[in-house]
Amino acid sequence: MQQNLQPIVQDLVLIGGGHSHAIALLMFGMKPLPGVRLTLITEKFDTPYSGMLPGHIAGFYSHDECHIDLRRSTNFAQTQLYIDQVVGLDLENKKVICANRPEVAFDVLSIDIGSTPATISVPGAAEYAIGAKPVSKLLEHWEQLLKNLAEKPQKSLKIAIVGGGAGGVELSLSMQAHIKGTRDWGLGTEDWVVDRKMGSEFRSIPDFGDFPESSFKRGALEIHLFQRDAELMPNYHRSVRRMVKQLLTERGIQLHLGESVCKVEPKHLTPSPSPQAERGEYKERGEYKIVCESGLTVECDRIFWVTQASAPQWLKAAGLATDEQGFILVNDTLQSVSHPHVFAAGDIATMVNHPRPKAGVFAVRQGKPLFENLRRFLLGKSLKPYKPQKQYLSLIGTGDGKAIATRGFLTLPPHKLLWLWKDWIDRRFMKRFSNLPEMSLVNNKIQMTNDKGQMTKDKVMRCAGCGSKVGSTVLEKVLYRIKREQPLGEDRKDIIIGLDAPDDAAVVQVPADQLMVQTIDYFRSLINDPYIFGQISANHCLSDIFAMGALPQSALAIATIPYAAPAKVEETLYQLLSGAVKVLNQAQAPLVGGHTTEGAELGFGLSCNGLAYPDRLLRKGGMQPGQVLILTKALGTGTLFAADMHRQAKGGWIDGAVESMLLSNQAAATCFLQHGAKACTDVTGFGLLGHLMEMVQASGVAVELQLEAIPVLAGARETVQKGIVSSLHPENLRASRYISNLEQWESHSNFSLLFDPQTSGGLLASIAEEKANSCLATLKALGYVESSIIGQVVAQVRVEKPITLV
Repeated sequence: MQQNLQPIVQDLVLIGGGHSHAIALLMFGMKPLPGVRLTLITEKFDTPYSGMLPGHIAGFYSHDECHIDLRRSTNFAQTQLYIDQVVGLDLENKKVICANRPEVAFDVLSIDIGSTPATISVPGAAEYAIGAKPVSKLLEHWEQLLKNLAEKPQKSLKIAIVGGGAGGVELSLSMQAHIKGTRDWGLGTEDWVVDRKMGSEFRSIPDFGDFPESSFKRGALEIHLFQRDAELMPNYHRSVRRMVKQLLTERGIQLHLGESVCKVEPKHLTPSPSPQAERGEYKERGEYKIVCESGLTVECDRIFWVTQASAPQWLKAAGLATDEQGFILVNDTLQSVSHPHVFAAGDIATMVNHPRPKAGVFAVRQGKPLFENLRRFLLGKSLKPYKPQKQYLSLIGTGDGKAIATRGFLTLPPHKLLWLWKDWIDRRFMKRFSNLPEMSLVNNKIQMTNDKGQMTKDKVMRCAGCGSKVGSTVLEKVLYRIKREQPLGEDRKDIIIGLDAPDDAAVVQVPADQLMVQTIDYFRSLINDPYIFGQISANHCLSDIFAMGALPQSALAIATIPYAAPAKVEETLYQLLSGAVKVLNQAQAPLVGGHTTEGAELGFGLSCNGLAYPDRLLRKGGMQPGQVLILTKALGTGTLFAADMHRQAKGGWIDGAVESMLLSNQAAATCFLQHGAKACTDVTGFGLLGHLMEMVQASGVAVELQLEAIPVLAGARETVQKGIVSSLHPENLRASRYISNLEQWESHSNFSLLFDPQTSGGLLASIAEEKANSCLATLKALGYVESSIIGQVVAQVRVEKPITLV
């Protein structure tokens, strides 16, 4: 997280990671707007580039090569990234309603969520067909199909594709080419394949095997393409339609033109305990029937649905003006015709004065005018009209390293040079999102926009001391909202004075037969989502309580909120505390008070107290020879988030780390107590070896540590090997002096991760060897899937070097 000295006065929220928004984010990164906070809400950390998806299906591109990493882009643009599904809008109160998080406030809204195939009107399609949207689901099913073919080669395979537009045609050709092995090169997982003749370079991608022509008998692979119209690709020139039809026929793809699919059903109807189980069963067995209005019935193993696009219903339900298909109607400035503070671009938008087909080329072209008009709207300036081109170059991949080129009436037949041209264009576009420049901080003059979008200068001197506190009105509003939305659910008699009746301090009652366990932690935000950060921080702060074998009783919060207008401070604090209270309530540890202050960047922590019976207290000093060590979470958060700061981490790696950090240690601590653990600690800032040494020194023992057995988060080895480590890593590395056989192991890929500081890391406990397997199985059943036995406690021989790597 970079410091932001510009007070926040306006919120621009982007819904969806489509092409237009991806481009706009880059432009906001290059030309940031002081005083404006950007937030992107999207369902996944990456977004597919439509131009390269057929090539990915055909096997020419890896997943990373054809997806834009939105975490990297939002990092570059200093934009908050909320991974969630939007389910509605409250336009009157300017709120975005999400499926799994608190509502998100906005001043200006932009929507670029693409489209989905219209399947509702066809019975059985939603249950048994695989939609082309969302693309992530399509790719999951495609990869599973390839995996099934590699593991269990079939005598025959029948694929049905419903929809004869450009998408359905390219999907048919690409799938056939990949499965039948008609590409010009083989597969490998690590090699680079260079076509010297063509002067181009491709990376062969890891997949589930190549399927040469000889592995299928003639006619054993069938692809059926269904099209309601009498011709394929009706939006294209007739010369393209003729050429494509001829190509598909030559390839042996069976065309069913003028056929309207009216029903999709399993081939054999059998009882099933639930619709979900039935759907999963038949998708695995691949026994379906496609029924057309003409009476045509075709049996198939997989059905892919690539029909006319549609829009989610919540757009129209929110009150936005839409067309008959539900797409947002926008004017020439890309503003909603009914709500000027709402913008839309890409497939989800229909330009009233310039209607165009739903094609990626238009979404890409709208990126720059969308950015310019959003910026001008926020600054209170007049907007610029945008008129999309009527004709455009279309390069249609044929799956075999060739492409068809068409623009207007001009059409060129499939050729390798056209594919190389298309490949060059697509790769050049994608490089914009991977080769991001290093941007210096915006100058720290306090310059911002007011609520009318006019540039102003902040003449308010930000005070220190108690003058830096968040105002009481803001705090009261936030706490009222959170208590209403997340009630604790029970009357706590042990909380004598808390937030229900605020006083100078909270008062809690401690039972006479128990001990009070106290801890405190606080740190800067490591992720651009205050709601997720609140959860991570709360889990981290509570872990000391769990590691001691105690149950949390209550918590006090300390928060630093970035400088902003009161309404924006309220929004940040609301998101932050909503996340923290969610975790605290799950742990039955109500928030009883705290302190909030304004500062340059977001920070949060908790002072937690817990209760423990003296005979159940876990300490660092209870390890005994013969016991084994169990670690409940994988290592790597330090290096991964250091890499994220430098935009060197893949979005999927950060998603994996976040998932680990959101996992509470409470159930793991209970499991350790049930299996007789006597020594435990949580692995946090000092790294695994630093915290292990605290246990070793307190117990007077030695440890044989199995370096290979230590679980590691995806991507952590890669970032460490690049030399990307946390700023605390060098200090933690000093603990390597306690390793007896250091030279033998310091080149191992896991070695550096022994010193990686962890945020919301796992628990490390010693367990009697005879109980270890049972304990490990229980942990995994509880969701700690990375839990591992990583070492053994032995008698101490060398006091100065008690750690031996094995």
